[in-house]
Amino acid sequence: MINHAEIIDNGNVAANEIAVGKTVTFKELPDEEPETYTIVGAAEADPFSGKISNESPIAKGLVGCKLGQEVTIPTPGGDMKVKILEVK
Repeated sequence: MINHAEIIDNGNVAANEIAVGKTVTFKELPDEEPETYTIVGAAEADPFSGKISNESPIAKGLVGCKLGQEVTIPTPGGDMKVKILEVK
């Protein structure tokens, strides 16, 4: 795994922008309950612990988005529209 490791530098990412290593809370629109996940690398992913892979459809759709944004995320089960509630 170390031979294929990639260092990700979030130094130029705004505080309110979603990136690998950040925790994001969003809710599916129009009225679903909020969900919170930390976006991690594929080897660290554990959805039951709130960690999703940066390669997953949801994470791919969220990375680069900002707090307060409404985003449509294409998933295998169909498009999912979410509102970003918190980024930390």
